[in-house]
Amino acid sequence: MIEEQGTELIQVLISLAVLLFAAKLFAELFHKFRIPVVLGELLAGIIVGPYAIGSLPIFEGKPLVILNETVLQIGEIAGIVILFIAGLEITPREFLKGGAASFTIGACGVIVPFFLGYYVFTLYGLQALQSILVATALTATSVAITVSVLTELGKMQTKEAKIILGAAIVDDILAIAVLSVVVTMVQTGNMTPSVIDIMFLILKILGIFVLLLVGAIVIIPRIVNAERLWKAKGSVEGIVTASFFGASAIAAAVGLSPIVGAFSVGMAVASTKIIKRVEEYVDKLEIIFAPLFFAIIGAQVNLTGVNLDVLFLSAIIIVIAVLSKLGGCGLPALIFLRNKSKAMKVGIGMISRGEVGLIVAGIGVTSGVLSSNIYTTVIIVVAVTTLITPVWLKKAYSKEPAVVNGDTQ
Repeated sequence: MIEEQGTELIQVLISLAVLLFAAKLFAELFHKFRIPVVLGELLAGIIVGPYAIGSLPIFEGKPLVILNETVLQIGEIAGIVILFIAGLEITPREFLKGGAASFTIGACGVIVPFFLGYYVFTLYGLQALQSILVATALTATSVAITVSVLTELGKMQTKEAKIILGAAIVDDILAIAVLSVVVTMVQTGNMTPSVIDIMFLILKILGIFVLLLVGAIVIIPRIVNAERLWKAKGSVEGIVTASFFGASAIAAAVGLSPIVGAFSVGMAVASTKIIKRVEEYVDKLEIIFAPLFFAIIGAQVNLTGVNLDVLFLSAIIIVIAVLSKLGGCGLPALIFLRNKSKAMKVGIGMISRGEVGLIVAGIGVTSGVLSSNIYTTVIIVVAVTTLITPVWLKKAYSKEPAVVNGDTQ
């Protein structure tokens, strides 16, 4: 038993070493050619992952790279770190100031892809529950991808970037609510859940988020600003890290995505006087956790089941995935920002799908609702939207002049 655990640990360590090394190598290569480094990190994961080079039996006849529960959990922790760092870019006052815009754009970013997707997939011939599952996979934006690109481009302080952040968090919360309803439908076979029950669930999840956010804003500054308590080297950094891990755990325990808790603490810390010290600390965390997160996301892409039917359905869903976010988020953004270029960037920034899409695909295939073809299709859509967003967003910003005082001129 001990020997088996030791072998598994070695496999995990080798997998992390290969994924991180490949991610940094590709990041360096893509940086040289002025391509978003996050794209290189994602591709690195795909190439060295267990469905490609990583499947080679290098270690005692076992694959070079594995994606067991430990590796995936480390990937989730990396995502939590990234969203905490993103939260540092926006104070609670700024978040609340853009509240109406963020909520409207985030809500539309869930509603439009879901209903458009469900309608088109039903016309295409998918069964109702299959259509619902695939439509659900299209709802949630992978905010970590966009945050990474905006940070690389130095655009995190622009108006549209802050709206994207707020909208993506609202988007994620509502997508989790939709996912909760769909999981219940899959488990019970009830295709007509009560509208009242659905509304109650959504309001409950939103209420929990508000309580978590208020709690973080009230408690965290009181803790970290008490400088007389934290004299030892690294105490403040350790307390902050414990806080966002703790908030992530609370968020997960009450049914939210863990990243929501991390983001809330990030915003709370953003309004404290130790923000500069924390930023210097998390810059070093980001060097390791960001590439590891994207490499692990890329490593989950399995293209071994691709055939013509899969490619045809993938093309349809990718078009819906892109247009529903561009229209669903871009048009409301135009109303609030009154600027076509910035509104377009909001729409582009919300295109990438990620964790929720992968979760939905997993639930669908393990429950027997989704066939292997549709499962592969969802994975392809997640991969393609994740890969095109950094390139498109960078191209959109390349046509702009420099940023002055946190806004494009």
